[in-house]
Amino acid sequence: MSELLGLVAAPCWKPAGREISAVLLDVDGVLLDSAGAHRRVWNSWSLVRGLELEKVWELTLGRRPEDTVKDAAAHLDPAVERKVLDELLAQEKDSVLPVDGAADLLEALSGSPWAIVSSGDRAFVEARFAAEGLPLPAVRVYGSDVEHAKPPEQSVEAFEAAETPPPCAMITAHRRHQGLEAGGH
Repeated sequence: MSELLGLVAAPCWKPAGREISAVLLDVDGVLLDSAGAHRRVWNSWSLVRGLELEKVWELTLGRRPEDTVKDAAAHLDPAVERKVLDELLAQEKDSVLPVDGAADLLEALSGSPWAIVSSGDRAFVEARFAAEGLPLPAVRVYGSDVEHAKPPEQSVEAFEAAETPPPCAMITAHRRHQGLEAGGH
């Protein structure tokens, strides 16, 4: 992963001859190691509601909690369940730490246009960054800021807020693949 982080942090990365104008970073799995905490939260929530753990877990990948609730338990109120899930996650806060190399990456990006784009909760993410001494970019787009929680809508919101036209590099982590993916968008 550090090789990937070093590549992205380079001042001018030109995949296929394109210059990168901004870096958009996902939070979970890229900057914060939250997989274990999220797994415990969703397992607890699923058990209390009598739902199959693995089926629910598969629905959480890269999605807002309320979107997962709609698909996993349509009979429940997503807004109410989001509050329950946020409370469970708050209990896990001390287990969510920066990914190795995250602080170095963010330091290397200082002075360059970068943003975070996350389906995560604004208050939780910003509290964890503050607790761990990680800087926050001027542009932060959360799932609650957009109608659809994952790219491309969040990416467009981030571009517009940063007044930075594409192309950019977007770094996301997908638990399903157990690693990072980098792609120019």
